[in-house]
Amino acid sequence: MATAAASSASEPEVEPQAGPEAEGEEDEAKAASVDRKVLSRAVAADAAKGPGWDLQREGVSESDGDEEDAMASSAESSPGEDEWEDDEEEEKNQLEIERLEEQLSINGYDYNCHVELIRLLRLEGELNKVRMARQKMSELFPLTEELWLEWLHDEISMAMDGLDREHVYELFERAVKDYICPNIWLEYGQYSVGGIGQKGGLEKVRSVFERALSSVGLHVTKGLAIWEAYREFESAIVEAARPIAAFLSPSDREQTFDSQLEKVHSLFRRQLAIPLYDMEATLAEYEEWSEDPIPESVLQSYQKALEQLEKYKPYEEALLQAEAPRLAEYQAYIDFEMKIGDPARIQLIFERALVENCLVPDLWIRYSRYLDRQLKVKDLVLSVHSRAVRNCPWTVALWSRYLLAMERHGVDHQMISATFENALSAGFIQATDYVEIWQVYLDYLRRRVDFKQDSSKELEELRSMFTRALEYLQQEVEERFNESGDPSCVIMQSWARVEARLCNNMQKARELWDSIMTRGNAKYANMWLEYYNLERAHGDTQHCRKALHRAVQCTSDYPEHVCEVLLTMERTEGTLEDWDVAIQKTETRLARVNEQRMKAAEKEAALVQQEEERAEQRKKVRAEKKALKKKKKTHGAEKRKVDEEDEEEEEQPSKRRRVENSLASGVASTMQEDTELSGKCVTIDVASPSKQKEKAASLKLDMPKVAHDSSKDRVTVFVSNLPYSMDEPEVKLRPLFEACGEVVQIRPVFSNRGDFRGYCYVEFKEEKSAQQALELDRKNVEGRPMFVSPCVDKSKNPDFKVFRYSTTLEKHKLFISGLPFSCTKEELEDICKAHGTVKDLRLVTNRAGKPKGLAYVEYESESQASQAVMKMDGMTIKENVIKVAISNPPQRKVPEKLEVRTAPGAPMLPRQMYGARGKGRTQLSLLPRALQRHSAAPQAENGPAVGPAVTTSMATEAPKMSNADFAKLLLRK
Repeated sequence: MATAAASSASEPEVEPQAGPEAEGEEDEAKAASVDRKVLSRAVAADAAKGPGWDLQREGVSESDGDEEDAMASSAESSPGEDEWEDDEEEEKNQLEIERLEEQLSINGYDYNCHVELIRLLRLEGELNKVRMARQKMSELFPLTEELWLEWLHDEISMAMDGLDREHVYELFERAVKDYICPNIWLEYGQYSVGGIGQKGGLEKVRSVFERALSSVGLHVTKGLAIWEAYREFESAIVEAARPIAAFLSPSDREQTFDSQLEKVHSLFRRQLAIPLYDMEATLAEYEEWSEDPIPESVLQSYQKALEQLEKYKPYEEALLQAEAPRLAEYQAYIDFEMKIGDPARIQLIFERALVENCLVPDLWIRYSRYLDRQLKVKDLVLSVHSRAVRNCPWTVALWSRYLLAMERHGVDHQMISATFENALSAGFIQATDYVEIWQVYLDYLRRRVDFKQDSSKELEELRSMFTRALEYLQQEVEERFNESGDPSCVIMQSWARVEARLCNNMQKARELWDSIMTRGNAKYANMWLEYYNLERAHGDTQHCRKALHRAVQCTSDYPEHVCEVLLTMERTEGTLEDWDVAIQKTETRLARVNEQRMKAAEKEAALVQQEEERAEQRKKVRAEKKALKKKKKTHGAEKRKVDEEDEEEEEQPSKRRRVENSLASGVASTMQEDTELSGKCVTIDVASPSKQKEKAASLKLDMPKVAHDSSKDRVTVFVSNLPYSMDEPEVKLRPLFEACGEVVQIRPVFSNRGDFRGYCYVEFKEEKSAQQALELDRKNVEGRPMFVSPCVDKSKNPDFKVFRYSTTLEKHKLFISGLPFSCTKEELEDICKAHGTVKDLRLVTNRAGKPKGLAYVEYESESQASQAVMKMDGMTIKENVIKVAISNPPQRKVPEKLEVRTAPGAPMLPRQMYGARGKGRTQLSLLPRALQRHSAAPQAENGPAVGPAVTTSMATEAPKMSNADFAKLLLRK
C-alpha cells in the first residue's frame, strides 16, 4: 500500500478528484498492479540472487514504484508492435491456463499439468491464482527443492509486514518436511536473520540454524555452507559488540561479549569434529580468528574427523561421478553407514537417497523398517511413513506399514480410518493389493475389540467392515480387474475364525463357510480340511462328520486325503455304524475316481497311439512319394536328354540364343561378334541358371543322407530360422559353433529338390559345448536372427516345454511400444539405465530380423520398473512418442478350427484340384498362357465366373506335347 501511495503521489493530476470510495478502489487496484509487477520481476530475476538478497528485499521502495510507473506510463504512451505481440501472447497463455484448469478438474493427479499451470500463472502475474495452484499441488504431491524455492522467493518478494513474514515462516516449515534440502535450510536461516529486530528474532535465528545443523549439518559435501552461515551470523554479533566491550564492567563483559565469543568458539569446535569437505580451510580460519592457541582436544577431534572423511570419500566421489538417480551408489553408501551404526548419519544418507529416488518403494520400505525397529521416535517415524505413501501411493506395502505404525504409536482411531480410506483411493495395480490392505485394517479393528463383552461398539464396527470388505471386493475391485482378488475367500475365512474362536458364534461361522464353498472352492481338499479343523476346535463331532462326508463327495483334486481324514476320525471316536457308512462312501468315491482316472488315461493313451499311427502313415506315404518322384525324375532326365540332342540338331544358332536367358544371351552375343571378326565359327555352350541350379541340386541329392541318432541329443542342438539362400551352410556355420567347442558334424537339411530348408543339426563332442551353444540363440546371421534350441524328440518326450516368454504380469519388466524402427538396443538401453539397473533388454523383431517398434526391458526390481514407467511414459524418441507400461500380455486365445462348408446347390469342386489343404496362396497353374486364352470360362452377369477358370478336364483335352513342341510354341510368339 505504501508503494501504491508513493506512486500515486508522483503522478500529475489529470482528472478531477474523486470521492473517498473511488480513491479506495483506485488504491486497491494499484496495489494489485504493484503485486503483479513485483511477481513478474521475481520471475525475471529468479536466477540472479546473492546470499544476502532477502535482507535487501524486505519491501518495495518508493523509488522502485516511481520508476516502474514511469516505465509503464512510457509504454502506454507509445503503443507499437511489441504491445500487440504481448497481447497475443497473453491471450494464448490465458487459453492454455483454461485448458490446464479443465484437465486438472478431471484428473487432479496429473503432476506435469500442475507444474505447467503454475509456470503460466507466474508469467501472467496472477498472485492469488498461483498461491491456490501451489497449495493444491502441495496437498497432493511433495514438492521438489526447485518448486519450493521458487514459491518461497515469490512470497518473500511480496512480504510487507510481520504477518506476511509469519506466512513465509510457515511455508519454510512445510518445505523442510518434504525432502532434506540444504539450500532451503540455508535460505530459511538467511531469511530469519532479516527478522532479528522483531521480538524473539535472535532466538528464532539461532533455533533455525540449530535445526538446520541437526538436519543437514553432517552432509559431507553441502553441510559446510550451513556451518559457515551460522558462524558468520554469530561472528557478526561479536564484531558489533566489540567496540563497546572495552567500556563494559568485567561482569557485563563476561555476560555479553565473552559469552558471544564462546558461541563462535563452540561452533568452530563442533564443525572441526565432523568429517566435512574443506576441513583444512576451516582449521586455518579458526587459527587465524582465535587469539588463543587451538586446544589439543580440538586438534585430536579434527584428526579423527579427517580419518573418517577418508572413509567417506570413495562413496562421495562415486556419487559425484555417477548420474542421477544413482540408486546403486546410494545403496552401497547406506550399507556402509548401517555397518557403522550412527543413527544420525544413517537417517541423513537415507534422506539424501530419497531426494533423487523418491519413486522407489523399496527404498522407502527399507528406511521405514529401520526407523520402526531402531529409532522408534513417533514424530519421525510417522512423518517418514506419511511421505512414503505420498511419493509412492500405488504401493500397498507402504500403506500397510503406515497403518501398523499409526497403531503402534497410539494414533487416534479417526486418523487411522481416514488413512485407510485414502489407501483405498490410491489406485493399486493389482486386485490382490486391495485384499491385503483390507486384511491389515480388519486386523487392526479386531485388536480394538474387547471380546470379553458380548456386544460392543467396536465389535459391531468390525462386523460391518467385514461386510463392506466383501461388497467392495465383489463390486469395486471386480469391476476394475475382472476378478475379486480373493478367490480363496481369505477375508471370509478370517471372519469365520473371529466368529468361531473369539465370539463363540459357530452358527455364523458355518454360514460363512457355506458361502465360501458355493464360490467354487468345494472341489479343493484343503478348503474342506480348513473348515473341518475349525469345526474340530470349536464345533461338535456331528458337524465334523457332516463336513467330511460332503468333502468326500465334492473333492476332485485330492479325494484320498479327505477319505483318510474321515476314516481316521471314525476309527477314533465313531460307532460301528459310522465306520461302515464311512467305508462304504469312501470306497464308492475312490472306485469312481479311479474309474474316471483310468478312462482318462485310456483316452490319452488312445490319442497318443492314434498320433503315432498317423505319424507312421505319413512317414510311409512320404517315403512312397519320394521313391516315385525319384523314379520319375530319372526317367524324365533321360527323356529330356534325348529330346535336347534332337532339338540342337534342328535349331539354328540364332534361335538357340533366343531361347537362352538374358545373361547367357549377353555373353553369347559378345562371343559371336568376336567370331564374325575372325571369320571363324565357334560353338557356344552357356548353361542357363536353371541348369546350374539343377546341377547343384543333383550334387546335394547325391550326398549320403544320415538318419538322426536320438541317443546323441545331449550333445546336439537344433538350429533354425536360417536364410534359405545360404550357400554351403556347413562351411559358414562351423566357425560360429566351433567357438563353443569341438564340432563333430553339422547336418543341414535339404528339400527333395536340393534346396536348403533353413535349419540344421549341430553335433558336438561334449555336452557342455552344446549347452554353451544355446547362448547363440537369436544371434544375427546374414540379416536374420538364428534360433538355437535343445535337440529333443517330442514324440518320446511329450512333457518337454520349449522356451517361451512369459505371458503373465511381470512387475519388474516394462513393455515399450511406439519406438522408431531406427532405434537400436544400445540407444534404448542408455535411456532406460537412467531409471535403474537394466538386467535385460529385448527389441521385438519379426523372423527376418526387422524391428517392430516394440521392446521389453527387465529391471532389477519392481521399484525401478515403476519409477521408469512414471518417467518414460510419453517420452519422445526420434520424433516418436513412446508408451511404457508394466508387462502384462493379454491371454492368447486358441484359434478355432474353421469348418469349410459349401453353399447349398453349389457345385462341388474336385478335391484333387486344390490338394488336401485347399488351394495355397502361392499355387500356380502349370498350363501355358497360350492355351489358357482359348479356354477362359464365361463370367457371370454380376460377379466372378460361376465355375473355375481352368478345370482338370480342360487340361486333359489339350493335345499331348513334348518339350520340343513347347519350345517351338514359345519361339513363335
